[in-house]
Formats: sequence, structure tokens, C-alpha cells
Amino acid sequence: MSTASKTRNALFLIFFTQPIVLGAWLPRIPEVQEKLALSPSELALALIGAPIGTLLSLLFAGRIGDALGAKKTMAIFYPLFFLAMLAPFIAPSQLTLAIALAAVGSSISILELGMNIAADEVEKQFDQLVMSKAHGLWSLGLMTGTLVGSGAAGASISPLWAGVLLSIVFLPAGYLALRRLEIAQHQPAEKREKSGFSFPHPVLLGICAFTFGTTLTEGAVADWAAIFMRDALEAGPGLTGLSVTAFTLIVALARLSGDHFRKLVPVHILAAGLAAVGLLGVATIYFAQSYVIALFGFALIGLGASLAFPLAVSAAAKAPGRSSASNVATLSFLALTGFLVGPVSIGFITEATSIRTGLLVLAPMFFISAVFAIALKPQSSPKSATESLAT
Repeated sequence: MSTASKTRNALFLIFFTQPIVLGAWLPRIPEVQEKLALSPSELALALIGAPIGTLLSLLFAGRIGDALGAKKTMAIFYPLFFLAMLAPFIAPSQLTLAIALAAVGSSISILELGMNIAADEVEKQFDQLVMSKAHGLWSLGLMTGTLVGSGAAGASISPLWAGVLLSIVFLPAGYLALRRLEIAQHQPAEKREKSGFSFPHPVLLGICAFTFGTTLTEGAVADWAAIFMRDALEAGPGLTGLSVTAFTLIVALARLSGDHFRKLVPVHILAAGLAAVGLLGVATIYFAQSYVIALFGFALIGLGASLAFPLAVSAAAKAPGRSSASNVATLSFLALTGFLVGPVSIGFITEATSIRTGLLVLAPMFFISAVFAIALKPQSSPKSATESLAT
């Protein structure tokens, strides 16, 4: 096997194994809500712990990526994430749940920064498109976790024991893959500015605005889809998690084919078209009166959101800025504020109205993504890039 194939396969295995334990947590959210007797707004405030941890860690994640390189960053934060992911399963109160999720958000943000930089390095080093397929396998891993979590919930298996068993199986597998990852030796970013902050380039801001809508959507579906199935359609514990499974399955399939579509369709047109599909999915969810229609709606939403982040990461890594790691960290920081806004807004709207109305928040988010999809258009020069965003 060639070095390129060996490295590519190792990267894909890392992307697949990392989110499985996270996926196993998502179908258990309604169970945790009932156990802690949380209202929708109280649950929203607890769930906000994850994006807060993410945003705080991303303030310095770019510096970590520049200092350590992708491989060392992953080696340190891969086990830390798996350890942190066990805490939400045993949180005894709203406050401890929020703190546990903050630890999850902090560790996963730095880990995934390293993973995305590694994928970008593989594309550059071997001249092969891997970003979308890598994220497809991430979604496939997330879906695998949701299936395990749904099955464990249906069988009344303890969430903690399910998380421990998944960690025992997949943490070593990911670590072995990491050892087989052969990317160019890390060189610290040259000529970094000494100041702690510089305003992002307009191209990067446009990419962040595009990504904001879809990251909010992904976070909202992860947090509220199972609750929609329970409250709007009266689904049982074994069925609620299927909404997340339908979403992640379509996201995974679309991302696995995404690198092929990147060759056939201009990225900005592809991104805008998918956002329109997402809008159709939101409408389907709002009017759904059966499990089948609801699952179809979540699948459409998944297709609409599927390629946004991998396309944005590739664009951000090539955009003007301090370094690829710094740009991707900025993208993650600004775009993932959607995770901060989404759960809270949906929670309070749901408490005042219904979960159907709460999920309508996703409609303007897809519209924002459609408008700013032009920011992903490849630019021939910094000057033309800025002018393109201004038009």
C-alpha cells in the first residue's frame, strides 16, 4: 500500500471513530431531561454548555494548532475528548450537565481543529481531495453512535455503561490510526504577528457567515430532533433517536460523495442549492404528522446542511490570513456561535409555543447560508476576493 493510501485510510478511520461516543449521547437527551426534570428552556440552558466550551477553547485553539501541529494536537486531545464525553451521562443536575458539556465542547473543538488541519495537509501533500469524504465518515460515525444509543435506550442499558464500552472499543482504534498517519513534519507558522487579535479578512468573514446557518442547524437537530419525535409525534424511546439517525445518515452519504460533486459543480452554486433543499426540509418537518414524513424531513435538512462545513473548511484554509490553522480556528469560532444561539432560541420558543414552531428557527438559517454561499467561490487574488464579497 502506498504512503498516500495508508495515510488517507488512517485519516478516514480517525474521522469515523471520533464521533461515535458523541452520537451515542444524542438519543439519550430526552431521557436525561426527564431524569433531571428539566423544562425545555432549562434543558436549553444546560445544552448551551457545549457551545460555550467550544467558543472559549477556540480563542486559543489556533495557537495550539500552530504550536503542536495536527498530529500532536490529535494525540493529546483524542483521549481527553473520550474521557470528557462520559461526564454528561452521569450529571446529577442542570448545572453539572452544563459543566460536563462545556468540557466536551472544549476538548472536541481543539481535537477537530487538528483533524481538519490534518485533512487539509493530506490534500496538499498528496494532491487528493479528501475533506468531504473525511467529514462523511465523521457523520457515518455519528450515525453509528446514534444507532447504538437508540438501541441501548430501547434495551434500558445504562447510558454510562454504553459510553464506557464504546470508549473501550473505539479509543484504541482511533489511536492506532493516528500512529499510521504520515503527514509532513510540522513547521511552526512563520512571521506570526505578536498581537493577540487581528480582524479577519472579508473573504473569511463571508465564509463564516455562510457556515453560521448550517452549524446552527446541525446543533439544533442534534439537540432537539429526538425531543420533536417524542413531543410532536409521541414516539417511544426506541424511535426518538431515529430522527437523528436519518439526519446523520444523509449527511454521511452526501459527504462521502461530496469530493466528486466538488469536481462537477462550482462550490458556491452547490452550497446555495443545498441550502434550498434544507429549507424544503424545514417545511416538511413543520407539517409532518407521521414518523415517516418527519424522518424524510430530517433527511432533507441533513442533505441541506451536509457539505457546508467541509466546503467552508477547505475555503477557509486557502483564504487570506495568518495561517491555515488560524483561519480554520476563526471559522470555527465565528460559525459555531450558531450552536450558542440555536439551542437557547429553540428552547425558549418551544416553551412559549411548541417544538414545531421552535424548529422554524432553522428556516432563516438556511436562507443566510444561501445568501453567503458566494463567499466560497474560488478567488484568483486577494483583491478580487474582496471585491467579490462586496458585490
